[in-house]
Amino acid sequence: MIKLDPRDIEILRVLAREGRITKAALAEKINLSPTPAWERLKKLEKAGLIAGYRASFNLKKLGPHVTLFVAAELADHTAASFQTFERSLDQHPEVVGCWALGGGFDYLMQIVTRDIDAYQRLIDSMLDARIGIARYFTYIVTKEVKNAAMPPFELFADQMD
Repeated sequence: MIKLDPRDIEILRVLAREGRITKAALAEKINLSPTPAWERLKKLEKAGLIAGYRASFNLKKLGPHVTLFVAAELADHTAASFQTFERSLDQHPEVVGCWALGGGFDYLMQIVTRDIDAYQRLIDSMLDARIGIARYFTYIVTKEVKNAAMPPFELFADQMD
């Protein structure tokens, strides 16, 4: 685990808000010269703390869509069953997120499709593929209330120098 100081935390905050920021602009925002700022950024990347950079999209501007969360329970609770299910998700780009859960359901999937009919076709294909789903429960997103791009860095303050 990497020890973070307040300036490292500030770098992470800036990157969470502005992933495309230049080295010079990052340095200015954290009150450092560009070379030390760049060295700190590289240290955070090398430590694996920064997993990657990506854009955030406004799906409403792309066109009609529906976002759903699906809680799934597998028929068998063996390592092979979990691996089969997890590997199968690569075949379904509509599954934009998936988390293994403890207690109750086995997985929570986030799915984006054009409409409910497309979602039902996706679920039917997953069931037909026999990837292990015994039961599933669908929850349709009616409104996004909060989607934090920035984790609560203050929770990690006790691990700082």
